[in-house]
Amino acid sequence: MNKRRQFLGRLAALGGSYVLTACGGGAGSITDASGDAVAKATARAAASASGTTIPSATSIVDNSGATWTLSGGSVYRNGVKAGNNYNVALVLFYGGVIYHQGSGGQFYSWNGSTWIACNDPRLGGTSPDGTAIPPASYIIDKTGAMWTVVNGVIYKNGKTVGNTYNVSLLLWYGGKIWHKGTGGQFYVCTDVGGWLPCNDPRIATAATAGMFYGVNGHYDYSYTPAQLVLILKGMGCTSYRVGCTDDPNQLNAVAKLAQAFQPAGISLLVLINQGVYDSNGNVFTSESAAYNRGLQAAMAVANALKAYGVTLYECGNELTRQNATILDFTNAGTKAVDFNNTNWPAMRGAMRGMIDGVKSVQPSAKCGINFCVADIGAADALWDGMQPDGSGGHPKVRWDVTTWHNYEVYGDIFNIGIDGSGPGFDLPTYCKARYGVPFIITEWNTGPEKTQAYRASYITSTLGKFYQARKTHNIQSVMYYVLDSGNNTYGMMTNGVALNPPYSAFTSFVSGNADS
Repeated sequence: MNKRRQFLGRLAALGGSYVLTACGGGAGSITDASGDAVAKATARAAASASGTTIPSATSIVDNSGATWTLSGGSVYRNGVKAGNNYNVALVLFYGGVIYHQGSGGQFYSWNGSTWIACNDPRLGGTSPDGTAIPPASYIIDKTGAMWTVVNGVIYKNGKTVGNTYNVSLLLWYGGKIWHKGTGGQFYVCTDVGGWLPCNDPRIATAATAGMFYGVNGHYDYSYTPAQLVLILKGMGCTSYRVGCTDDPNQLNAVAKLAQAFQPAGISLLVLINQGVYDSNGNVFTSESAAYNRGLQAAMAVANALKAYGVTLYECGNELTRQNATILDFTNAGTKAVDFNNTNWPAMRGAMRGMIDGVKSVQPSAKCGINFCVADIGAADALWDGMQPDGSGGHPKVRWDVTTWHNYEVYGDIFNIGIDGSGPGFDLPTYCKARYGVPFIITEWNTGPEKTQAYRASYITSTLGKFYQARKTHNIQSVMYYVLDSGNNTYGMMTNGVALNPPYSAFTSFVSGNADS
């Protein structure tokens, strides 16, 4: 709990560091005692119409009254060459800004002192979601970059992106660029410009109904298993997440929960809480050592629970967000290089060991791997057997369920940003297309410092987003963190007493929106 609070607090502090600075807007009056300002304003030439170009016009007057001309392939402002420019084919006045286009086709905008490369502003802003080439002739992404396809090759701002050929479709969807080859295979563009194989992201996929509403708990609650069944039934929850190791005391407590939940029809997702550290608190010295420990722990857990209908396991908790695995906690995790290359094998080994341990006992059980923030860089590298340094050919980690943690400070999971400031993308859509397995949000909440009124409002609005996406994004369950935190920082009750309005907000939404 303390580690989570420190981590969330660190990200919250980062988010609060952004400062908006006022710009533009002079404070002076258009008149003064002598009336000179009024006379100057009256004498100033009227600005040219937006969209005016040279040629065919011979000059352009901007909003400040300056006159722009084109002579000998260079742009002049009031008769003085404006910055460094040459071989100019076109000058454009659009939306109050002066642009020029070089003979090679590149556009530039004037910022008052120099020229900045940009797109033709007449093309418009970010393309609508779902724009595809063909039939469109270009796509503009959230960064303003323009994408085109020429002779089956993809170009971004006039330069090729990776190695592409025989491209039959280029797609802008969910904040990402995708393409399809003539053979029908889809690929998604990564943050570093590579292409990874995937499915068509537009295909709506619905997860199996029946366990959508869930909540987290702990094995050492004072509630009896029977009391928990009544509490969960009262909340309308059909799934419950609890963590344990192979410690006999923990396993015995979780086994009692499983035994009570099975006849009540409540799905138990068991987190196997094995990490990257050995019994002495040191990172495992090899992938094989981590694998063996994960295998041992998972076999013990699965053997203890298989008789009680437990078929869903989460193999590790926030392993990509340990001091040993993430280089900078403020990174969103969209790039593999965000992670510790040296300790990567220990994490991969522990994950593989837990999956294999469960499968050796329960071959039909489903195993999930857990990620945080926007850790698709880690997920992709694990899925494809890559190291953060870009080397390949390593063991692949393949899971049956993608699980994610999405606290408010991380951002909207359907439009989650890159490193806190980059353009957002739809993370569940990415995972649906990339890995092709169900998606579970195993922890979600706002921050511990929020008021109960704020938490209630957040519960209602967030459940609304999750519920709306459940039929299209392959979202099997969303599990609130946590049932009882021992205080009012996260939980919806304390010692069996409901904390309102959060409890009422949750139960009201569930009762009004069927899991069907």
